[in-house]
Amino acid sequence: MPKNAFYAQSGGVTAVINASAAGVIETARRHPDRIGKVYAGRNGIIGALTEDLIDTSFESPEAIAALRHTPSGAFGSCRYKLKSLEASQAEYERLMEVFRAHDIGYFFYNGGGDSADTCLKVSQLSERAGFSIQAVHVPKTVDNDLPVTDNCPGFGSVAKYIAVSTREASFDVRSMSSTSTRVFVLEVMGRHAGWIAAAGGLASDATTPIPIVILFPEVPFDQERFLARVKENVQRWDYCTVVVSEGTRWPDGRFLAEAGTRDAFGHAQLGGAAPVVAQMVKDAFGYKYHWAVADYLQRSARHLASRTDVEQAYAMGRAAVELALAGASSVMPTIVRESSSPYRWSVGHAELRDVANVEKMMPKEFISADGFGITDACREYLVPLIQGEDYPPYHNGLPAYVTLRNVAVAKKCPEFKLKK
Repeated sequence: MPKNAFYAQSGGVTAVINASAAGVIETARRHPDRIGKVYAGRNGIIGALTEDLIDTSFESPEAIAALRHTPSGAFGSCRYKLKSLEASQAEYERLMEVFRAHDIGYFFYNGGGDSADTCLKVSQLSERAGFSIQAVHVPKTVDNDLPVTDNCPGFGSVAKYIAVSTREASFDVRSMSSTSTRVFVLEVMGRHAGWIAAAGGLASDATTPIPIVILFPEVPFDQERFLARVKENVQRWDYCTVVVSEGTRWPDGRFLAEAGTRDAFGHAQLGGAAPVVAQMVKDAFGYKYHWAVADYLQRSARHLASRTDVEQAYAMGRAAVELALAGASSVMPTIVRESSSPYRWSVGHAELRDVANVEKMMPKEFISADGFGITDACREYLVPLIQGEDYPPYHNGLPAYVTLRNVAVAKKCPEFKLKK
């Protein structure tokens, strides 16, 4: 009898994570002799711990195909980090209990670095328990900070959204700068890595020059130099656009906008770098300003997704299943860049021990010498990732997204309470 598969989504969702889900489910359905049903965890790994499973076999082929153009997490996601095997022994034992009860032989976890760590631990535990599970991580993160892979599904679409939004907002400010706003500040995601902030730099090019100042987490914030650059831009152009990463830090390591609280993963929660930066400009020069936080808008904008990103997200889901069927475990499919111009890529794979809990920062050669912009090398890296449009179908002027039935699987195990 073929074993069943478990799939779950973890962490912040993206415009294309459901394309990876479609890749997993459609590929699994093409191998009924090897894979039985695909069960999805409702709200990520929490669904496995609480035995809240979804039977995707109740979804029509058309519904699963529609996931490819639907944003967010179709099965629900979560921020819930399992600690070491020793510290979270009860939770890992619970996973094995649920997987045994539902004859799970394949584990596909779709997420970032913390999810890669969970997938690695599931693989290790299955070996210890003598219960075979092919555990494969499906890469996803808008932050683009997973190592080994050239880029991460989810990032290309966010980069496209930020580049377009930065250009459009700059045009707006430019048109009113003589009597109104002089400085516009856009805050983007990126706690430790400035990949998304870098995408704002694409808004300005040889044909469309825009005075943009970028603040990266990798570059300690120098208030005096920053203000001088803003003033210089306003004096020359009459306006200035600032793209600030939420993770921008003072030289002593403090976030510009640290709120003093922490999330479920233990990360410091940030309270908004944009208003902090905007107020600095106001206090120094009296310029009228506006600020905005891209927040969920940047990662949910499926209407502006990069076609490259959609194709790669689906390919990673498909490759995860193919790797598992080939006998691989404790691995992650990767995107291998073969050429930037013309852009060509292929699918590779990495060992999870080389991926889990490792963050890929912006290379120094991608940040301009003054620390406020991107280099030609960075532009060459980014441009292919935002290429192409992949519009969803529209109905009555709005995107037509799918909502799945998400039929629950009957429970077989005792109740389990999550650790707070």
